[in-house]
Amino acid sequence: MTRDGFHASSAPCTPYHALRYNPALSLPPAHEAGAHIYRFEEARPLALTILGLSGALSHDPSAALYIDGKLIAAAEEERFVRDKHAKNRMPYESAKFCLEQAGIKPSDVDVVAIPFAPISLFGKARWHYAKRYWYAPDRALDALLMGNRRYKRYRNKIVWCLEQLGFDPKKIKIEPVEHHLAHASSAYHCSGFKEKTAILGIDGKGEYATTFFGYGENGKIHKIKEFFDPDSLGGLYGAITEFLGFEMLDGEFKVMGMAPYGDASKYDFSRLASFENGELEINTDYANVIGLRRYKEKGKGFYFSPKLIEWLGPKREGDIADEPYIHYAASMQALFEKLALQMIDYYLGDVLKETGKLAFAGGCALNVKLNQKIIARPDVKELFVQPASGDAGTAVGAAAYVSHARGVPVEKMEHVYLGPAYSNEDVIAACARHEHKPTWRKLDNMPEQIARIMVDGNPVAWFQGRMEFGPRALGGRSIIGCPSVPGVADRINHQIKFRERWRPFCPSMLDTVAPQMIKIDHPAPFMTFTFEVAEEWKTRVPEVVHEDGTSRAQVLKREYNPRYYDMMKALETLTGNGVSLNTSLNRRGEPMICSPTDALNMFFGSDLQYLIMEDILVVKDGAKAYDSVG
Repeated sequence: MTRDGFHASSAPCTPYHALRYNPALSLPPAHEAGAHIYRFEEARPLALTILGLSGALSHDPSAALYIDGKLIAAAEEERFVRDKHAKNRMPYESAKFCLEQAGIKPSDVDVVAIPFAPISLFGKARWHYAKRYWYAPDRALDALLMGNRRYKRYRNKIVWCLEQLGFDPKKIKIEPVEHHLAHASSAYHCSGFKEKTAILGIDGKGEYATTFFGYGENGKIHKIKEFFDPDSLGGLYGAITEFLGFEMLDGEFKVMGMAPYGDASKYDFSRLASFENGELEINTDYANVIGLRRYKEKGKGFYFSPKLIEWLGPKREGDIADEPYIHYAASMQALFEKLALQMIDYYLGDVLKETGKLAFAGGCALNVKLNQKIIARPDVKELFVQPASGDAGTAVGAAAYVSHARGVPVEKMEHVYLGPAYSNEDVIAACARHEHKPTWRKLDNMPEQIARIMVDGNPVAWFQGRMEFGPRALGGRSIIGCPSVPGVADRINHQIKFRERWRPFCPSMLDTVAPQMIKIDHPAPFMTFTFEVAEEWKTRVPEVVHEDGTSRAQVLKREYNPRYYDMMKALETLTGNGVSLNTSLNRRGEPMICSPTDALNMFFGSDLQYLIMEDILVVKDGAKAYDSVG
C-alpha cells in the first residue's frame, strides 16, 4: 500500500524530514508528493515537529502530526483496528500512519503532546468533585488523595506505545496539555480567526473539567471559567441518552435526531439541571451519578439513578421511537439548548459583542441543533466548530497548543482529508487479493458515470482520496445517493445502514447551490450545522430534509475535493440539483472504512450493488453493469 501518494482531493502537501527544512521554498504539487521530493536549506533551523496523541479517557484514541504549523496527517485508531471508538487502546496504528505519511522517523519528532494533564490539589477541581460526590466517599477521597492517578497511568501507556513505535524513552519529550485546553486549541487555533475570539468547550468531562469558557487573542488562550464534574451538561445529555436506550458516545446523535418528532412542552425537565448566578448545577439525585446511586440492569451500571425511572418510567428498549420517549428526547434537547445559550450569554456575551467570533469544541459541539441556535444569535457573526470536536480532535488540539506555545502558529483547518489515500493500483491489488474475486473495470470519466448510476436510484459506495478525520463522512469515505429520487434513503437503510427511520440523511452540495438551498451566508464545510431549507428545495431534494425542515449540510468548494465536486456537478447537469445524499461508508456499529480491503469487506457484507474506489468500479453480479455509460 502506498500511503504517501495523495489523490488530487488532498490539499498540496509533501513528505517531510526533520532536517534543515525551508518552508519558504515551494512545495511540489499534490500529484508529485509521492515522489518524496525534499528541499532543504542548511542555514535554516530544524523544523518543529509535534505529534499529538489522544486516548486518555479510554476511548477515541487518535494521532495528529504538525510540522512547522502545517497539519500533515491525522487519523483515528478505530479506522485501522476496525473497532468503533477503539476503547482501552492506544493510538499505535494512527501514530504509525502519521509518521509514514510525513516520511519521518521517531527521532525526527521534537515533542509528543498529550491532551491530559496533572491537576493541582490547590485548585478548585478536585475539591469540587469530592464535595459533590460526598455520597460515594471512596471516589471523593480518591480525588483528593490520588487525583492524578489516571494521568500517570495514561502517560505510562503513551510511553509504552511510543517505545513500540521505535521512540527512545530516554529522549521522548512529552508535553501534557489540559484536556479542555486541547479542545479549546483545536477550536480557536484551527479556526483561522485573527480577531479576539470567544471559546466554548462542552463535553462529558476531561480530567475534572466539563465545560470551558475563554477567549483567544493574538494566539493566546485565556480561561474565563470552568465547571467541574459532576456538573456537566454533556454528562447529563449522555445519561438521558442511556435512559433512551442508546450507548453513550454514539447515541447522543440519535437523541438529537429523535427530538423533532416529540413535543418538549409535554414534560418539564428543569429539575435535572439549573444555571443560576453563573453556576451550573446538575441534580445528582437523577443523573451524572456514580457508585451505589446508579441504576443497574443485567449487571451494567448507568449514569442515571432509579429515581429517574420512578419519575419517567422504564428505560426505552429496541429501535422504535414512540411516546413518551420522543417527548423526553425533545425535552432534553430543549433544556440542553436553553442552558448552553444562557451560559454563552453569561460568560462570553461581552467577547461576542466585540467581534462576533466564536470557536467551539468538545463532544457537545456536534449537537448541530444547538449550533443552529448559536448562529442565529445577533451577536454571533461566525461560528467555527472543530470538525473532530470529540476526544479524537484533542490530538490536533494538544499538538496545536504546543506549537503555538513554541512560537509556531498553526494553519487554519480548511479540510479534514488527513488520513491514508490509495492509488488505482492499490485498489486493483486489493480486488485481486479479496476472497470474493470481484470483477472491476476502470472508468475514464468517473464522476459523470457515477452520477448516471445514482440518478437511476442506486446508492453508491464512494471511496476517494484521503480518509476524513472526525466523525463525518465528507466525500472521502461515503455512501452517496441522488436526493431527488424518492425512497433512496430507505433503500440505503434497507441495503446497508439499518438506521432508525427517524434519523436524517444529510446533503453535500456545491458552493454555488448553498445560497439558494439554505439561504445563509455562513461557512459550512464540515456538516457541523443545520440550516432551514428553502421551501422550493424541500420538494426538489426531499431525501435530505429532516422532519423539522432542516438539513445538516456540507457546502463544498472544489479545491478541497475536486472529484466529489465534479460528481455533484454531473448530478446538477442530469437533475438540476447539485446536491448529493451523503452518509458514512460503514455498516451499523462499525467504524468508517479506511482501506480498499475494508471497503470490499463491507460491500460484500451488505446489499449495496455499486462500489467506486478511485477510478475502479466494482459491480455485484446481477446488477446493471452500465458498460455503455458515458
